[in-house]
Amino acid sequence: MPQELNVDLCVIGAGSGGLSVAAGASQMGASVVLIEKGAMGGDCLNTGCVPSKALLAAGHAAEHARHTSAFGVDSETKAVDGPAVYKHVADVIAAIAPNDSVDRFEGLGVKVIQAAGKFVCANRVEAGGAVVRARRFIVATGSSPFVPPIPGLDEVTHHTNEDIFTLGGVPEHLVVIGGGPIGIEMAQAHRHLGARVTVLEMFNIMPKDDPELVDVVRRRLDADGIDIREKVKITRVEKAGDGIAVVLDEGKGKETRIEGSALLVATGRRANVDGLDLDKAGVRFSPKGIEVDARLRSTNKKIFAIGDVAGGFQFTHIAGYHAGIVIRNALFRLPAKVDYSAVPWVTYTDPELAQVGMTEEMARQAGHTDLRVLRWPFAENDRAQAERCIDGLVKVITTPKGKILGAGIAGKNAGELVHAWVLAISQGLKIGAVASMITPYPTMAEVNKRAAGSFYTPKLFGEGTKKLVRFLAKFG
Repeated sequence: MPQELNVDLCVIGAGSGGLSVAAGASQMGASVVLIEKGAMGGDCLNTGCVPSKALLAAGHAAEHARHTSAFGVDSETKAVDGPAVYKHVADVIAAIAPNDSVDRFEGLGVKVIQAAGKFVCANRVEAGGAVVRARRFIVATGSSPFVPPIPGLDEVTHHTNEDIFTLGGVPEHLVVIGGGPIGIEMAQAHRHLGARVTVLEMFNIMPKDDPELVDVVRRRLDADGIDIREKVKITRVEKAGDGIAVVLDEGKGKETRIEGSALLVATGRRANVDGLDLDKAGVRFSPKGIEVDARLRSTNKKIFAIGDVAGGFQFTHIAGYHAGIVIRNALFRLPAKVDYSAVPWVTYTDPELAQVGMTEEMARQAGHTDLRVLRWPFAENDRAQAERCIDGLVKVITTPKGKILGAGIAGKNAGELVHAWVLAISQGLKIGAVASMITPYPTMAEVNKRAAGSFYTPKLFGEGTKKLVRFLAKFG
């Protein structure tokens, strides 16, 4: 007979969202079962955020070493040790892994089942020879790389983010299919490590970001020597000696072959809903994910979905945000709802590109026809000049009355600098709050203050102010 477990919460998936729910709920006194068929930590730790940022850090270090002469420093060696780079990536994962381990969570009182889980009815899940009955279920199974049905792709060796970090050495020529954040980050990381890189994108690179800010990143990618080909049509992939060839349709019967030594497919992600038998639990879903309401409840109100599998934003920090919403609903019966008005996202290229809230195009599509668009270049920042990172831009979207609708930054440390705008939007602060804050000199953060202050420039230095100053001067 299978073991029967009766608990408060059953969490399926030990990625960032599932781990946050399990740890939080257990420490608050709830009984919790956590089910994971793969590695603890999920995609973020093992094949996503952590290894990609570690590889990017190695690439950025190599690129910085090549340009130290600009600071009057002569770097003796600029060599890249490929195996050492990949060992660095593995070491970073290993350093973080104990925080997500089975031992740690069992120490918190969580029952961990390392097996695949599936629903057998509306209130039971079967996993690893046990049947789990819970008051509430949380599906946090994440997402996996989407590999498009390109002819010939299944006949050649190709990589996704799940295995690109285990190559062991830098490829001679990496061809990347997909110009979204993952594709662009990996393209620049490998280029900085010494590989030739070609990016093939059906539309424009980084299509969800503000085009004006994307251009800042594109200029750097071009300067790096990355071959970016946008609006291309791929007809097939085939073997080419020990490598691969991607064949492009140029129209009018003309084809172009792009040959490389390695191929990375970075064309998006799809929700992990297969194998869960969600239909047996009365849960409505599609390849895009589980259908949820504002409280993250599925069509079975006792089953929640969080993170990538819930559709929408596919960011680790959203999974963490979802975890807090679910705990309030599932444990405390509070009607907490998601609010995506101040969701930030960052592409960790050099320079970084960070956004929060609406882009200019999104604001206009939302019906805001009268906008104030504020800009401030990094070239006007003294710290940026000192560190030779002047290719950057802050762009802020407001209403005529100063309500902040969104902000984007392309430049060094943009992911850190965007925090001021995240706070302002989430707390409903107007542009004056950012314009009036005191920033230390010299810091990059002054670009935010300067951009905000430009909202008042037309009036502050306009003819009305001049007349007032002349009038008051008459009184001594």
